[in-house]
Amino acid sequence: MSVAILVIALAVLAWLLTALLRRYALARSLMDVPNARSSHSVPTPRGGGVAIVVAFLGGLTLAFLLGLGIAPSLYWALLGAGVGIALLGFLDDHGHIAARWRLLGHFAAAVWALYWLGGLPPLAVFGGQLDLGWLGHVLAAFYLVWLLNLYNFMDGIDGIASVEAICVSLGGVLVYLLVASWQAPGLGGWLVPLLLAVAVAGFLVWNFPPARIFMGDAGSGFIGIVLGVLSIQASATQQALLWCWLILLGVFVVDATLTLLRRLLRGEKVYEAHRSHAYQFAAREHGRHLPVTLAVLAVNLLWLIPVAVAVALGWLDGALGLLIAYIPLLLLAIKYRAGEAE
Repeated sequence: MSVAILVIALAVLAWLLTALLRRYALARSLMDVPNARSSHSVPTPRGGGVAIVVAFLGGLTLAFLLGLGIAPSLYWALLGAGVGIALLGFLDDHGHIAARWRLLGHFAAAVWALYWLGGLPPLAVFGGQLDLGWLGHVLAAFYLVWLLNLYNFMDGIDGIASVEAICVSLGGVLVYLLVASWQAPGLGGWLVPLLLAVAVAGFLVWNFPPARIFMGDAGSGFIGIVLGVLSIQASATQQALLWCWLILLGVFVVDATLTLLRRLLRGEKVYEAHRSHAYQFAAREHGRHLPVTLAVLAVNLLWLIPVAVAVALGWLDGALGLLIAYIPLLLLAIKYRAGEAE
C-alpha cells in the first residue's frame, strides 16, 4: 500500500466515523448543552474526536506492520498512551470522572510513553548541550500532562483545536523533510504527523464553524498527548527538533499557560470550566468563532511555521527561535485578556 492511498483512506475513514458518531450522539442525547461558561449557543453533539483516535491509531498500526519506517518504541509509546487517554476522555464524556483520577491517568500515560521513548534526551541550548538527567524525565512527564490538558482547555470554539492540530502536524512534516532523508529509514519521522493531520482533517469537515459535532475530551486529550510524544521523540532524532515542535505549538501553549498562571494568582480553581482564554474573549468580541479559528490558521502559516523552519535549517538557535516566536503571541494573548476575570 502506498502512502498516498493510506492517507486518503484515513481521511475518508475519519470523515465517515465522525458522521456515525454524530448519529450515535444524537440518538443517545450526548449533547453539549450551552451554559453560562460555554462559548456556543446551540446544543451540539459531542464525542466526535473518537473518529480521530480510531483513524489515526488504525493508520499508525497499518503503517507499522507494513514496515514504513515507524520505530517500535514510538509505536508502542503512541498506542499505549493514546488508547489510555482516549478511553479516559471517552468515559469522562459519558459521565464525569473526578479530576484527581483523570490526573492520575494522565501521569500514567505520560510515564508509559516516556518509558518507551527513553525519557527526555539532552537539549540543545544556545549552541551547547544540556542533559537534565532524572530531572529532565520528571519535567517531561509534567510537560506531557500539561500539553494534553491545555489541548483540552483550548478546545472551546468551533474548529480551533482541529485547525491547530493540522497546522502543527503539517509543520512537523515540513520540518522533518527539511532535516531528514527522503529514504525509507526517515519515512516514519514525517509519516506519523501526516497521519494525524489527515485523521483530524476528516473530522474537521464536521467540526468547521459552525460545528455539527464537537471533539470532546477523548479527542482533544488524545491529540495533546500524541503531539507531546512526537515532540520528545523528535528531539531524540535531532536535538533542535524539540524547539521546532514547541514553536509550532505556540498558539495553544502561550494562551493556556498565561491563562492558567493568572487564574492561579487569583486563587481560582483551575480545574473548573471558564471562558477566560484569549481565544474565548476574542470570539465574544468578534461575535463569531470563524474569524478566531481563521486567525489561528494564519498565525501558524505566516509566523510559527516559518520560524520553526528557520530553526530546523540552523538559521536560528532553538531557544532564541522560541523567544522570537512567543513574544508576539504573548502580546496578542495580553491584548485579548487571557486569564482576566470574566
